[in-house]
Amino acid sequence: MSTRPSRIFSLTEQTLRNSSSFPPTRNLSSSAVSMFHSRTKAINHTLPRLFRHFIEYKPSQQYHTFRPRRPTTESRREPPHRSTSRLRKRIPFLADLKSVQDPDDALSLFNQYQQMGFKHDYPSYSALVYKLARSRNFEAVETLLDYLQNINIRCRETLFIALIQHYGKSQMPEKAVELFQRMPSFNCHRTLVSFNTLLNVLVENDRFLDAIGIFDRSTKMGFRRNSISFNIIIKGWLGKGEWDKAWQVFEEMIDKEVKPTVVTFNSLIGFLCGKGDLDGAMGLLEDMIQKRHRPNAVTYALLMEGLCSLGKYKEAKKMMFDMDYQGCKPRLLNFGVLMSDLGRRGRIDDSKTLLLEMKRRRFKPDVVTYNILINHLCKEGRALEAYKVLVEMQVGGCEPNAATYRMMVDGFCQVEDFEGGLKVLSAMLMCGHCPRLESFCDLVVGLLKNGKIDGACFVLEEMEKRKMRFHLEAWEALVKDACPGDRGAGGLVRELVSAYG
Repeated sequence: MSTRPSRIFSLTEQTLRNSSSFPPTRNLSSSAVSMFHSRTKAINHTLPRLFRHFIEYKPSQQYHTFRPRRPTTESRREPPHRSTSRLRKRIPFLADLKSVQDPDDALSLFNQYQQMGFKHDYPSYSALVYKLARSRNFEAVETLLDYLQNINIRCRETLFIALIQHYGKSQMPEKAVELFQRMPSFNCHRTLVSFNTLLNVLVENDRFLDAIGIFDRSTKMGFRRNSISFNIIIKGWLGKGEWDKAWQVFEEMIDKEVKPTVVTFNSLIGFLCGKGDLDGAMGLLEDMIQKRHRPNAVTYALLMEGLCSLGKYKEAKKMMFDMDYQGCKPRLLNFGVLMSDLGRRGRIDDSKTLLLEMKRRRFKPDVVTYNILINHLCKEGRALEAYKVLVEMQVGGCEPNAATYRMMVDGFCQVEDFEGGLKVLSAMLMCGHCPRLESFCDLVVGLLKNGKIDGACFVLEEMEKRKMRFHLEAWEALVKDACPGDRGAGGLVRELVSAYG
């Protein structure tokens, strides 16, 4: 037997051993080994380079050493006297920290500055805490907070508000509550802003009973609830479908002489529209106007969505043009409601016409508006048209976001234009965005199927940089494509995987 098939088998076995999903537990059966050797001839031209990128890929440098610049005589000079009071003093550590992405590198940079004799103060500590929290390194965050507490550095409320929000985004509401309770120990005065932030985190993390408890104890805690506090609880009840409970909170709000805001009415109107109760929603709109609360573009957008959900597109469009006479100018949001409804009903060409009408009325479409059109074009299998829209938006000065690129990559994969998908992926990565794991896998499988080995290896290298691994379905697709007509190929992959599972 030639050495190349043996090399492929050893690479495959090593790949499975190296994958974090398949820790080795037992050896392969001899039958599985012989089955694999009998099939390697069909895979020789496709998989060796693929496996090599998974097994032999080595980062050029595992750790990056930062050498912070020592402040020069020039940098220590004060700016002209006329602007001294307005210009902030430049802090070298903060400038260097902005360019660091990895949290471990951020900590290393912090320590290096400290070893150089740089005295860190609140701005340095808070910037590092923000960096660590964004990367979800909460263990380091809490260690740093303990240190701040011990050295008695006074922290601002904004730091804790940001951390409470990060805990909320990471589904760690209990940590948010704990931090809120610790705030006074940092010599930080809690205000209604941090109270409302915690309230919102609890509601969004389905800890509604805890939110109600804190809301009811607000007076004892020294907080006088405002419209934002009531709006959060109303939103929570509506999210649970409890209209009566939400209305009771609204009435309590009136009794406590807390003035409702447009957000309050929009929450109630949006709920009724979602339930198809347009009469009730319109009644609330009239009540809102009578009480001298001006509806905004969001109010009308919610009503327009309600009309569209009942198949009343013409009435929704009429409402958009009539709102101008009510003293509320239409916004891109309102056009987006109409475009989304047209796209859902397959009237994409009408949606494109509406986009042109927007431009004639001197509305400059934003990325959300373009994404609506691109999304529906891709879903209809019209990826090339969607790509033209992408180019058009860039020419017009509107930068695509991560969602734009993801839809385009998936759109090209859907129509099996994998080279087009690779082109978009390259632009996406250059802009600092990243597609879903499924999109990466689809691209690799499609490129290999079309003989684009270099393109597939490029995608695999980008996956490796982001520590993203192929899943079982992708491996099966690759092996089945490399072994056409061999019905046992998929079963072989499953046996290889189970042997290391």
